[in-house]
Amino acid sequence: MMSMNVDRSALPMPESPFGGKIGPTYKESTAEWPALPAPPKGAPNVVIILLDDVGFGQASTFGGPVSTPALDKLAAAGLRYNRFHTTAICGPSRAALITGRNHHNCGSGFLAEWATGFPSYNCMIPQSTATIGRILKDNGYNTSWFGKNHNTPDWESSIVGPFDRWPTGLGFDYFYGFIGGETHQYYPVLFENTKPVEPDRSPEEGYHFMTDMTDRAIDWLRYSKSVNPDKPVMLYFAPGAAHAPHHAPKAWREKYTGQFDRGWDTVREETYQRQLAGGIIPPGTENTPRPEWVKPWNSLSADEQRLYARFMENFAGYLSFADHECGRLIDAISQLPDADNTLIFYIVGDNGASSEGGFTGTVNEVMNLNGLPSNLEDNLKVIDDIGGPDTEPHYPLGWAWAGNAPFQWVKQVASHLGGSRNPMVVSWPARITDAGGLRGQFSHLIDILPTVLDVAGIPAPATVNGIGQKPMDGVSLASTFADAGARPVRERQYFEVFSNRALYDQGWIACAQHTFPWRQDFAPGNWDKDKWELYHLDEDFSENNDLADQHPDRVEAMKKLFDEECRKYNVLPLDDRGSGRLTEPKPAPGGADPNRRSFTYYPGAVRLAETAAPNTKNRSHRIDVRIDKPGEGVLLAEGGQSAGFVIYVKDGVPTYHYNFFEIERTSIASSSKLPDGPSTVSFEFRYDGDGAGKGGEAVLILDGKEVGKQRIERTVAGRFGIDTFGVGCDTGSPVCKEYKPPFAFTGQIGKVEIVLGDAGLSEAEERELQAKFHAGINY
Repeated sequence: MMSMNVDRSALPMPESPFGGKIGPTYKESTAEWPALPAPPKGAPNVVIILLDDVGFGQASTFGGPVSTPALDKLAAAGLRYNRFHTTAICGPSRAALITGRNHHNCGSGFLAEWATGFPSYNCMIPQSTATIGRILKDNGYNTSWFGKNHNTPDWESSIVGPFDRWPTGLGFDYFYGFIGGETHQYYPVLFENTKPVEPDRSPEEGYHFMTDMTDRAIDWLRYSKSVNPDKPVMLYFAPGAAHAPHHAPKAWREKYTGQFDRGWDTVREETYQRQLAGGIIPPGTENTPRPEWVKPWNSLSADEQRLYARFMENFAGYLSFADHECGRLIDAISQLPDADNTLIFYIVGDNGASSEGGFTGTVNEVMNLNGLPSNLEDNLKVIDDIGGPDTEPHYPLGWAWAGNAPFQWVKQVASHLGGSRNPMVVSWPARITDAGGLRGQFSHLIDILPTVLDVAGIPAPATVNGIGQKPMDGVSLASTFADAGARPVRERQYFEVFSNRALYDQGWIACAQHTFPWRQDFAPGNWDKDKWELYHLDEDFSENNDLADQHPDRVEAMKKLFDEECRKYNVLPLDDRGSGRLTEPKPAPGGADPNRRSFTYYPGAVRLAETAAPNTKNRSHRIDVRIDKPGEGVLLAEGGQSAGFVIYVKDGVPTYHYNFFEIERTSIASSSKLPDGPSTVSFEFRYDGDGAGKGGEAVLILDGKEVGKQRIERTVAGRFGIDTFGVGCDTGSPVCKEYKPPFAFTGQIGKVEIVLGDAGLSEAEERELQAKFHAGINY
């Protein structure tokens, strides 16, 4: 073991000098093995659980209507934090958590899909902000990451990397999960470290990613402690739950049947009353009123109420199920030989509840994002299936407002607490004795890493791999573990997402709401015309009483402080563009020519993100699949259950299938079967042109001979969804219902060649179209 007096300021730590003796032969020599890095004596295991898109008032532990017994149990033995904060949006929150720096300061001012070429907004976490995985690994911890990773830019997310900003490149020894804002919970797009992998069973056989990732995490934890029980572990557990698509196993969603028939107005008020009664919020806290963008429940039709209640039943089942799986992980931790010396942070959401389901909710979020909102009649037809494998649901925004009780606004609105305040529970049996205690110190995600380093006795490094490190922006919360009355650990914090901005300073907060979550292409005007609000949070916990008119001097002073924080933490330039930022050119995958029209792929080219694959939409194109040895299965697929296309062979018959959001499905089966020897299956689409999403003639060709032809009247203009592109199998959810995924081809594919014709749109029109899709996507 390495000496405890080692210099930890430069990572990785230098190799220890040889302390033995080298003589002429082994008889005159003394051996000594190199010492390995080891943490300071007594350093705890660290487990960070981070839920997704959960509001302050949703979990039962903090007064919400959704049962979370595992969180309840952990809170009863640990501490509850009711003034803990996130950035109000997913990727930036996660970057802040793992680096201990403000999100702009680690290059993550917003999401990679909206990235621009400015250092604070390129979403390429720099080496100057080493992560918790890197720091603890280099100090002798085993490190792992399970679940969601939305900190790898999508142009770096293919299996050819680069892998510097994948979890394994950021210092985590092991990764099992998905890359991006969301995934299908029954058909997830999975990676193990940097290798694409498939679920070991189907949804019909009981598969759900939440259970899978929990099983993997428990196995990793037990194996680590079996091999070396004295070596501490750092486990980052980041479920996709409860982000859309809301996928709750049937038994879990049925637990909530009828429980939300009272509607969001009543459910929010009941939550607020429980929060008061349970001391979650201070006495006298007011419940902020329903905003004009949420319809009164009693103004909805009976069918709307029935459908919207079912959406919430499904979400509640999903969140409860996720908590159950977190409970299994916590139970496994309790069985470790050093369980008492395990520090657990259970953070209930990376931002407030999400309004991205829009005003009506949806069963096919990708279709909505492409500008084709689902209607009430169609949603009612599948009401009993909501939450199952064949739906991709998100509830209406009224439930997001209710779920953020007692605060204003929702996810993305960093200016207000409904977007940025999330509950947290901390447990550490060896050090926390105030079981069930409540902590009200103002704190933030950036404080987690400094807290871990503080209690482990590990300094923040000055250099990592020879690169100077930015100072930690966070501060340690350790003083609050033993003392509910500990002095404030953080007296100032800025917030900014999409120009929604705020500054907290010594009990006051000044804030300016600038854009709408459901209208990212909308900004109310110039920044200097924004209306700033002012709240005294020490006396007004819920931000209900705007004091800006009474204290104009304080507002102006805090605006100046905000500007200072912007300069200090590299927030500038402010950018309120939605579609405009989306149309900003991004680095091409692998440095390829972004104007490329000809592509060749070989077997094994799977799990390629849609943004990195050939864009066949809104244009004519040709696909040639050379088959060296005939077989059955998928030749080429892109997309999935939401929308996409596939060329496959079944019973010897080549078939092309196009899925237009399950509204229209077009299948073209070959009039001839595959020959016994080598062959070429080709497909041509002859686009009508004159705009986006138009139809065209689809032609299937076998060895140069036309074997099938049909019109496709409507095509996907924007995106197929959250599934991927692949040769030789259909990973994720199936494009076509005639087979079960992955339906891997049993023969041998030589290569696939794709040639793109001229787009049916101008370059500017095509970029704008993609931007409109992204402007509403649920990240």
